[in-house]
Parts: sequence; C-alpha cells; structure tokens
Amino acid sequence: MKRKLDCVLLIDDDEPTNFLNKMIIEETGCVNEVKVTQSALEALEYLAGKQQGAAGGKPPTPELIFLDINMPAMDGWEFLERYARLSPEQKASIIVVMLTTSFNPEDESKASRIGYISSYRNKPLTQDIIMGILEEHFGWQES
Repeated sequence: MKRKLDCVLLIDDDEPTNFLNKMIIEETGCVNEVKVTQSALEALEYLAGKQQGAAGGKPPTPELIFLDINMPAMDGWEFLERYARLSPEQKASIIVVMLTTSFNPEDESKASRIGYISSYRNKPLTQDIIMGILEEHFGWQES
C-alpha cells in the first residue's frame, strides 16, 4: 500500500543537511510537503499551530519528523521534553525519527527509552532509510 504522506518535518540546525535531506525525501515521491525548521523552537511553534500554512490557513500536521540531537539553543532532547507537553491533537500520531551524527551508544539507549521516538538512525539520510521507515510505520511496500 502506498499513500503519500501529507507532510514530513525536518528539524536540524544545519542548512546544507536540510537541503540534502529535503531533496532525498522529495525524490522518493512519498510526501506532498516537506517542512524544514532550523531550530527546535521553530518546530514546536509549527506543531503548536503558531505558524500559518499556505494561503494563511493551518499548516499541515506532519506524519513524520526527522529530529537532530545536537542543535544550539534547544537540542533534540529538550525538544522532546516540550513535545511531550503538546496536546494530543498537536502530536497526532506523528512518527518521530531521531536522525543524528551521534554514535554515542548512550544517545541511542536514551532514545529507546523515550516513547515518542519511533526510530534512531544515523546520518546521512538515504532513500533506503526513508523506505524502511515508510514500510515499518506506514505500510509501504516496494514495487
């Protein structure tokens, strides 16, 4: 079964990484919109509906989030603490994937204990990683 996702949210402070990740996601043809935020705070504002979508309406709720750990001001762990406080409607049934350069086993262990994190993957993002997530969490099957 293949159904395009409405929205994927990228949360990473590195602009070139966001550019490449957005391009890779769009090349899979799996999503209608890729929203990019360069800070965890901006992502929380987006999820809380404080940013407007196209034509001034409500922005689409992401079905999938790729979250970096190491960011200035508010890191991925702090994002998750605040994310937990969002209303159920704001969190919906979002799949959160920690996408990081961290090879620290403690980070992966910590991530596995947080209920909001569905998967922990190391950068770089690839089409194989995306397809694996789509298969596991959204019932996609390769043709």
